Formats: sequence, structure tokens, C-alpha cells
Amino acid sequence: MRKLITNIGILAGIDSERKSRLCGKDMSHFNTLANAWLLIEDGKFNAWGEMKDMPVGGIPVDEEIDAGGGCVMPSWCDPHTHIVYAGSREGEFVDKIRGLSYAEIAKRGGGILNSADLLHTLSEDELYREAMQRVDEIMHKGTGCVEIKSGYGLNTADELKMLRVIRRIKETAPLKVKSTFLGAHAVGRGYSQTDYVDLVVNEMIPEVGKERLADFVDVFCDEGFFTPDETARILEAADKWGMKPKIHADELASSGGVEVGVRHGALSVDHLESMTVEEIELLRDSQTMPTVLPGTSFFLNMPYGKARQMVDSGLAVAVASDYNPGSTPSGDMKFIVSLACIKLRLLPAEAINAATLNAACAMGESRDYGSIAEGKVANCFITEPIPSVDYIPYAYTSPIVKRVMLKGDIIKKIVYY
Repeated sequence: MRKLITNIGILAGIDSERKSRLCGKDMSHFNTLANAWLLIEDGKFNAWGEMKDMPVGGIPVDEEIDAGGGCVMPSWCDPHTHIVYAGSREGEFVDKIRGLSYAEIAKRGGGILNSADLLHTLSEDELYREAMQRVDEIMHKGTGCVEIKSGYGLNTADELKMLRVIRRIKETAPLKVKSTFLGAHAVGRGYSQTDYVDLVVNEMIPEVGKERLADFVDVFCDEGFFTPDETARILEAADKWGMKPKIHADELASSGGVEVGVRHGALSVDHLESMTVEEIELLRDSQTMPTVLPGTSFFLNMPYGKARQMVDSGLAVAVASDYNPGSTPSGDMKFIVSLACIKLRLLPAEAINAATLNAACAMGESRDYGSIAEGKVANCFITEPIPSVDYIPYAYTSPIVKRVMLKGDIIKKIVYY
């Protein structure tokens, strides 16, 4: 099946070199082509060029799509989400306005434990239907590759339930989904810290591994949650089952999470609101992708990660939404890109690269996603006509996505729920 998109005002994110990530100064380069066409064959990007250079008589295709002067962008990639959850936590939103901190809410039994209590009451089918509404939402806002974590189960049965829901999403949704086991998100009710870590290592991980439910393993390595030593033990246990590490690090304090992540070859270390200059240096000699979550800082009124300093130090940087019910109830990656510009002080090109190619790299998927390159999966979206790519983060609440294409097909509203 050959499809041709014509009358493209701006074809953006062109990657002729098939790079796996962009680091430092290279992040400021975002290749575009004006007045373009784009050929898709069998669900993959095949070729592109200027409209004026279109072959006489056109290109033989099965379907032609008129972009109407809009911009064609590679789909957003979101490498850190928690979108499988039950209910909502707007009561805690009010508590935060009244002055309680994230840590204080967690200490009194709210936060992650609150979500675990709610999730325990739902069947797998109910949880799947709720999650698919959020999947539909993020797809229509332009996301085409997403990582989804467990972590609101906090016992073996409910963690497995979450991961089976994520597997169903993988099987039924048209976007690319990567799954992460995050049993060590918090200590489950009724357990001591030691007993819970034993449960994660000796029972949860083997059960997850036997069913092959997770691509990655994650640990909330932070003050008041899990220590670097506990994190290392969990990562080593998961490694035996082929789960690559991704770490929650330095959200609440400089926690040692970056160090343990780098030491164990983590694909990414995420959050980094409390990251130190020394930890930036640790990342310079590693392949671990620092992933900043500005939506969390925005919603919790916390400090923002040092993305500008990392880029200036020559690092690659990714951004993600952290879509979850407590600290970031939004998966709008366009808004995340705007925050990356406004609060992280990234240039528009840097922020967009952080949300596309580098974000795909943070999921181990930049070979197939994150840019418009020959042979990559044809995940992209068509916008209304816009004056430049810089307009995307500038117009931070304007809904510019007109059509979404995943695997080369225009998607419509999901009817799974």
C-alpha cells in the first residue's frame, strides 16, 4: 500500500542520517522542508521532496492525502507514563493548594497508596476501558510511541493485573507501547520495607518474567521510597529476566538514583528535579538518557530539572509527560514541549527533539520512531497551517493537530470502551 501526502507546508523532523539520539549542540538542529510531499509505503516512510520537483504525471499511489498547507511532524514519543490507573485524585490536588507537599500526602497514606487502593477494586476489563480512554486522548494529541508503567498494584496480583492491561493495550492500540514493571513504586500496605523488597525480588519479578509482561524495570529510588542498595538488588533480579532498567531518580532529593542507574546501564534516569552538577558529569560518560518531566514540576510547583545545563554540557536530553493521577494528570506532549521551552529554557528545536527522537531513544525505539527517515514506521501528524515549527511550543494551548497517522493509517476515535 502506497500513500502520498501532498501540499505539505512544512515537512519537519527529517532525518537522513538515521541518528539514534542527538546530543548537546546537535539538539538545536531540526531539519525541515517547505512545500513538500511525503511518500509512505507499507506503513513506513519511503521518500520525500519538494512539490515543485514532483515527477511529471505524479507518483503512482493507492491513496493521496492533501495536507492543505499544514505541517507534517513525526509523532511525539512519551517515554515515561503511568496511564493505567483507577479513578482520580483531585482531593489531593486541593490538599496541595492548601499547602501539603507531595511527601506529606504520601506519608499520611495518600498518593501512590491511594491509587493502589482504588485499582484493587477494579477488574482487568474495567481498568483496560479506563486506560484506553487515555490512550485515545494522547494519540489524538499526536503521541505515537509511549511507555506505560505498572506501580499502582503494590502486591503481586494487582501488579500482574496492570501489566496484563498494558499487554492488551499493546495488542489493540495502533500506537507503539513499551511496558515497564514498577512494583517498587512505594511500599505496599501491610509490609515492612524489607519484606516488600523481598516480595518484589523473590515473587513479583519471577512472575512478571515468566509471562514476559515487561520490557523494562523501574524503581522509585528517592528519599522516603527506595534506597540505592535496594534499587540495585531489584535491578539485578530483573536483569535475569531480561528487563532493562529505567529509574525514577532525584525527584524529591539527590537520591543516588542516577549513580545506580548509570552503574547498571539504565536506558534512562527520569525526573531529575533535584539533580546535582556532579550527576551531570556522571552521565557524560554513559549511554543513559536523562529524561526530564516538566509537567510534574508545573503541577506540583517544584523546581525544574537542569535540562539547559545538561544540553550545554553536551548531553542528550529527553522529555516526557509523566501522565499519572497524582502529580501530572495530563499526557499532552505539545504542552510538555512548551514547558521545556518556557521553564527548562530549551530552544524550540531542542525541545521538539527531546520529545521525538531522544524520547524514542529513552525507550530503545529510535531505530523505528522519533523522526521522518526512510524505513521508519510512518507515525506522524498533520497540523493546521502554521507559520513555523517554533509556533508549536509558542501557541501552548492551541489545538493544532488536524489528523493523526499511525503505521501509515489515518486513525479515528477508538471504540474499545
